[in-house]
Amino acid sequence: MDIGFTTAAYVVAAVLFILSLGGLSGQESAKRAVWYGIVGMALAITATLIGPGSGLWLLSLILIGIGGYVGMQLAQRVQMTQMPELVAAMHSLVGLAAVFVGFNADFEIDNVRYALDVNGQDISALTGFAAVVAKKTAVEINILRVELFLGIFIGAITFTGSVVAYGKLAGRVNSKAIKLPGGHALNAAAAIISVISLIWYFNSGQFFPLVIMTLAALFIGWHLIMGIGGADMPVVVSMLNSYSGWAAAAIGFSLGNDLLIVVGALVGSSGAILSYIMCKAMNRSFVSVILGGFGGTSGPQMAVEGEQVAIEADGVAATLNDADSVIIIPGYGMAVAQAQQAVSELTKRLRAKGKSVRFAIHPVAGRLPGHMNVLLAEAKVPYDIVLEMDEINDDFPETDVAIVIGSNDIVNPAAQDDPNSPIAGMPVLECWKAKQVFVSKRGQGTGYSGIENPLFFKENTRMFYGDAKESLNKLLTMID
Repeated sequence: MDIGFTTAAYVVAAVLFILSLGGLSGQESAKRAVWYGIVGMALAITATLIGPGSGLWLLSLILIGIGGYVGMQLAQRVQMTQMPELVAAMHSLVGLAAVFVGFNADFEIDNVRYALDVNGQDISALTGFAAVVAKKTAVEINILRVELFLGIFIGAITFTGSVVAYGKLAGRVNSKAIKLPGGHALNAAAAIISVISLIWYFNSGQFFPLVIMTLAALFIGWHLIMGIGGADMPVVVSMLNSYSGWAAAAIGFSLGNDLLIVVGALVGSSGAILSYIMCKAMNRSFVSVILGGFGGTSGPQMAVEGEQVAIEADGVAATLNDADSVIIIPGYGMAVAQAQQAVSELTKRLRAKGKSVRFAIHPVAGRLPGHMNVLLAEAKVPYDIVLEMDEINDDFPETDVAIVIGSNDIVNPAAQDDPNSPIAGMPVLECWKAKQVFVSKRGQGTGYSGIENPLFFKENTRMFYGDAKESLNKLLTMID
């Protein structure tokens, strides 16, 4: 197929990807945006398969079939609560692919040089990427080496970092910040080794410095993410998303694939912007997060006084029947219990009685931005009553009842009151300022990050213990 068709197809696919990314910013346009992405990817794959340098059709179709089947099975089986770790796992595959493609590009450079210089093969006999490499000048070959080196470096960091992030989010790896002795020095030493390997590889073209750099980058990715506490995992997932994009862009330069460069740049920049937004929402420095500066305390935390007072469904129902205004704060616990439908039904019944019911969403609720919005949209909660933290935080003092469903850190007053708290300075939903607070929670645990929450001990707080779905279903029978 002529290269003009492939280029045109890539341009259309790139436009579709941009429209897809832009459409995901709103709930009303999100479904259409997903279809833009699907069509764009289908077009990109088709154009690549039939474009210049195509070959190995049977193998390509087999691999596409296997990948499509695995993706379909995952989409059908993975719960919404598993989305953060699924995203991290997908990032690891992108990083690993970047490493393999980089290695293959280096092998091809050596093969072309051997074919032309040693065997005296005619350049016209070369096809695909080998033909592209054969036409490059010595300077262009050196640029190609730098590009593939960077692609492998970023990809290796993304791979091991994403594997660790997946393990922490899935509960298979300790969520606490863990570093080897001399943590930052070890990371710096690995980075210096990588720079030395780049100089060595640039001047010699040997494969061995690539191996050394890859091992150093794999260590950086593993040690960097192991040194970040569990409460910062949402930022880490977004950051790794950015890394995977830049790895793809670097490999796009190596392969001379314009679409891969565009898509990688879109993913890399959007992931970086999202990481910045999340750091701002958590009042954290992006540098401190990626260097593992979060997850431990800077001093003794304030002692929590009082006791947690439990309440039964009838007590909650009586208060809700008397209330005029209600704010519901969903969190990861709601997703785990799959209680969004019960929450939606409770909202309908309260609104039918003329009560004001709204939702307060923290930017990092559910360990992933937009997690709660998706669950509520799935349960058909009206968009206009789902508000972001900045839009609703000032309304709590005039609110009769705040209902917290499976949240911990995002409603923790220690963020404002305790300078030694691991989440000190993090903007939180100030639900304790409401006249009455009900917290739906399985038990008296401290949550994923392991941070105690003084909210649970306040005089106007009552603990509504039990599985969120079961508790809310029981409560629904008492709302007259």
